[in-house]
Amino acid sequence: MSMLKCLAVCAAICVSVPALAQAPQFGHPITPADIAPWDISIGPDGAGLPPGSGTAARGEVVYVAKCQACHGEKGVGAPNDALVGGMGSLAAGKSPVKTVGSYWPYATTLFDYIRRAMPFPETKSLTNDEIYAVSAYILNLNGIVGTDEVLDAQSLPKVKMPNRDGFIPFPRDPK
Repeated sequence: MSMLKCLAVCAAICVSVPALAQAPQFGHPITPADIAPWDISIGPDGAGLPPGSGTAARGEVVYVAKCQACHGEKGVGAPNDALVGGMGSLAAGKSPVKTVGSYWPYATTLFDYIRRAMPFPETKSLTNDEIYAVSAYILNLNGIVGTDEVLDAQSLPKVKMPNRDGFIPFPRDPK
């Protein structure tokens, strides 16, 4: 064995012995502050909705600037999915057009999705007020809320989506 190889083996052993002496750092408690940035889910009942508010009129401005390039003028789609239309297309014998207005059962799901995934490629860049406003705009385009209706943590969960009763509940807790 050459001297260089011998030194390399000795160095590897000397470095790895202290590393093996330290126990793994698994199982340390995580604090609520550690979880908070990741715990952004919004339930159908609105649990977890943050402070803020918005109207469709304000949402149109945000939509045109940050959403229209991907979802088309007034949410009609292209190059990405349509957000508007498809009402009545979920009936038997029809080709379903699954949009926010025709398919989604809860308005809070719209807020949750925009908050965590939009706009591409700058996810989580919208303020809470902008998210409420864009949600209001998309719901308005679908004829679900009025132009000046204010959406916030109290009013958004009360929005009755056209397909709310079109889903079969799946209980996650078998009790």
